[in-house]
Amino acid sequence: MADHTYRVMVRGRFAELDETGRARLLAEAGEHDVLRGGFSDEGALSYDAKLDFFSFRVQVRAAEDAGERAVSERGMALAGRAVDALGVDFRDMKATVTDVDLIKVKRKR
Repeated sequence: MADHTYRVMVRGRFAELDETGRARLLAEAGEHDVLRGGFSDEGALSYDAKLDFFSFRVQVRAAEDAGERAVSERGMALAGRAVDALGVDFRDMKATVTDVDLIKVKRKR
């Protein structure tokens, strides 16, 4: 069975930030601007200065029959690691998965 490319969009919230966590996130906010991050194999964490919600975009390759749940869990695990790397906690993560190999492109004639 062939591998497919999936785009996983994870959304979540930062959990109970203390002053140290807030300062750390604000210091790095420019590197995590919503407009900078696209889908990539490494993933891109984005958030704004309100420090409430975050999003994580990642491109995952998996078998066509891997199942949306497995791909979603993989994307959320990667998002969790990205937030953990900032030294803060998260909650309420949800993911949406799109199999880009199944998207039909309608070309103009």
